Amino acid sequence: MLSFELATQETIPAILEMMEEFYAIDHYPFNKKKNHKNLQVFIDNPQLGRLWMIRKESHLVGYVCLAYCFSFEYGGRDAFIDEFFIKKDFRNQGIGQHTLEFLEKESPKLGVHSLHLEVEKHNEAGKKLYFNKGYSDTGRHLLTKTVIE
Repeated sequence: MLSFELATQETIPAILEMMEEFYAIDHYPFNKKKNHKNLQVFIDNPQLGRLWMIRKESHLVGYVCLAYCFSFEYGGRDAFIDEFFIKKDFRNQGIGQHTLEFLEKESPKLGVHSLHLEVEKHNEAGKKLYFNKGYSDTGRHLLTKTVIE
C-alpha cells in the first residue's frame, strides 16, 4: 500500500538524507545547510507548492516536490516536478508510476493545469516511465541561469 503525506518541519532530516543520495547519483553539488533552509521556507509557504513523503506500508521510500509556476501558454498555474526520488531498494516496483498518478489527481485540486519535469539524458528508465505516462518532449531545451547564489 502506497501513501503520500505532506512534508513537515519534522520530516526535514529524512528528506535531506534522501536528497543527498539523490544528488549523488549525478554528482550534483549538495549543500545541506542551504537545502535545509530552502526546505523550511518551502514547507512553511504552501503557495510555493507541495512536498510529499512517499511511503510503502511503514517504509519511507522517497519524496516528490511539486513547485508552482504560472504560464499563459499552459493556461495559468502550472507546476514543475522539481524533485522526485525513490530509494534504490524500492525502484522498479511501480512506485514511480503510482506517484505520477497521484500528482495527476492532486494537481487539479491545487489549480494546476500542466505538469513539467526534466530528466537526465542517460536516465532511460525515467524517460520510459514519463513517456508511458503521457509526458512529451516539446523539442525545447531547458536553459538555466543562476542569478543569486
